[in-house]
Amino acid sequence: MARLPETEGAGEIAHRIRERRGGALRPLDGMLLHSPQLADGWNTLLGAIRGRMELPADIRELVILRIAVLNRAPYEWTAHEPEARKAGLDDTDLVEVRRAKPEFDGRRRRVIAYTDAMTRDIHVPDDVFDALRAHFTDAELVELTATVAAYNMVSRFLVALDV
Repeated sequence: MARLPETEGAGEIAHRIRERRGGALRPLDGMLLHSPQLADGWNTLLGAIRGRMELPADIRELVILRIAVLNRAPYEWTAHEPEARKAGLDDTDLVEVRRAKPEFDGRRRRVIAYTDAMTRDIHVPDDVFDALRAHFTDAELVELTATVAAYNMVSRFLVALDV
């Protein structure tokens, strides 16, 4: 049970969130809408991350699921597992991302190392960052970093309010 009651979500901001979500608010939105201005900014940021970046969808969803595991955020996992599957992650990938030390190869291994460093340690060692350069453009590196940062924010919000 969430620590705060969900809000109904009336007004223009709630309408924009519903529009991005395909018509319905989610429990996360019901918490955010206690502060409509926060909800509006959140919707804009997460809308960009989810739908207007160059970063490949499979990488984005891999990062989100890894953060859900690291931060013990089951709501985030449940919300993103279907998106991860649509983006091409399969059962083997979903099992692996849950492991303490996932055994992906190539680009995915480097993405997991980066996500883990940003999430667990905040500081990213140079070798971890440099290993990504061969796999991503500068724009994608910025987007990858923003995705890890934003979904750490999301998971911590969800966990703190017991959503």
